Amino acid sequence: MSRRSSTGLLMGAALISLACAGSAFGQESPHRATVFAAAKDLQPKVVAWRRDIHQHPELGNREFRTSALVAEHLRALGYEVKTGVAHTGVVATLKGGKPGGVVALRADMDALPVEEKTGLPFASKVVGEYNGQPTPVMHACGHDAHVAILMGAAEVLAGMREDIAGTVVLIFQPAEEGPPPGEDGGAAMMIAEGALANPKPGAIFGLHVSPGDVGAIAYRSGPMMAAADSYEIRIKGKQTHGARPWDGIDLASLSAEIVQAFNQIAARRLDVARSPTVITVAVIQSGVRHNIIPEDMMMGGTLRTFDPEMRTATIAQMQAAVDGIVARYGAEGSLTLGGSTPVVSNDADLARLMAPTLLAAASGPVNAETGLITGAEDFADFQAVVPGLFYRLGVGYPPGTNHSPFFTIDEAALEVGVRAQVLTALDYLDRTAGGPAD
Repeated sequence: MSRRSSTGLLMGAALISLACAGSAFGQESPHRATVFAAAKDLQPKVVAWRRDIHQHPELGNREFRTSALVAEHLRALGYEVKTGVAHTGVVATLKGGKPGGVVALRADMDALPVEEKTGLPFASKVVGEYNGQPTPVMHACGHDAHVAILMGAAEVLAGMREDIAGTVVLIFQPAEEGPPPGEDGGAAMMIAEGALANPKPGAIFGLHVSPGDVGAIAYRSGPMMAAADSYEIRIKGKQTHGARPWDGIDLASLSAEIVQAFNQIAARRLDVARSPTVITVAVIQSGVRHNIIPEDMMMGGTLRTFDPEMRTATIAQMQAAVDGIVARYGAEGSLTLGGSTPVVSNDADLARLMAPTLLAAASGPVNAETGLITGAEDFADFQAVVPGLFYRLGVGYPPGTNHSPFFTIDEAALEVGVRAQVLTALDYLDRTAGGPAD
């Protein structure tokens, strides 16, 4: 079976048909008609929220306007709301009219330091600050859609409160793309500050928009998205005139050798048939003038892996390559690891339990055996605490992929996202009735 890219929702040979899933599992949702009607009625509001958030993006740990919008909406619906969790996160609780367990739904709120080039009438013109430098800011990964979808789901759930068999926890998370350098944040910090406690959910669900058939859903049991390690290489050489490289240390040539060495590790020194592994050099910073070979250089990027042993071996090879090249040039420096995100791994029992629900919610193909995705997501941190199911929602085929300045969505997918979030919560609580109560 061919590999899927980190941005695709390809539906080839793994496409499944569960037309009779409801009857086969005996788990047809009693809420389907109500949820579908409510999601349809709410669609104009969800679209308006998405466009407003898109036009006013905020970087990680700086989602002040977004979190205020969310909190105001949830309080008006009657949720118990906590703000300031992990800096700007919002956690809201809705206790249903019937006894039962606890389920959580999550959306991430942060944008990226990207200049928008979509040409949309509501395109971002925001300029923020990242790493001490001014930068354009854009929702280039679709988190604006995630927030709007969960706001819509919150309203649908509030309208069905008396029919909810248990408690629903909504988690609006900052800094999924990673907190700014020198700061804590993201899912790990939300967990440390009690987002999954009092009450503790029995399961958590999340979605991510992605290029693909509008309204399609893709997921898989077990490992689905890669672990990600950031790294940084700081090197000190010897400054000299650009006309006399032999009098100094040519950091440009040194960096080129490191890039080639990393490419060689990924392509020729790892068993690519065993597990996908990707080494990316994304940042090279050095120099200020065309005729001066600089003294200092910084390189940075990410390592994506699915296999813990291959991760350890790859890091060792990367460190050895850097040490050898730096020494050969007579420079000083080394590779250090930064933040790490574990593999997103879907609970197999939860995936089976919710298969009929995801089929019911989708308006496009449903793929329960999607290929491994080399993108990463700190939803994995939530899954390390409670069983979780993460799935991809198709939003059309935009000219740019996620993290592209051209990324956009077909807003018809928002309605599917709302009903998927609501139905997963309600059906999980119904199907696990009799389990641990909140």
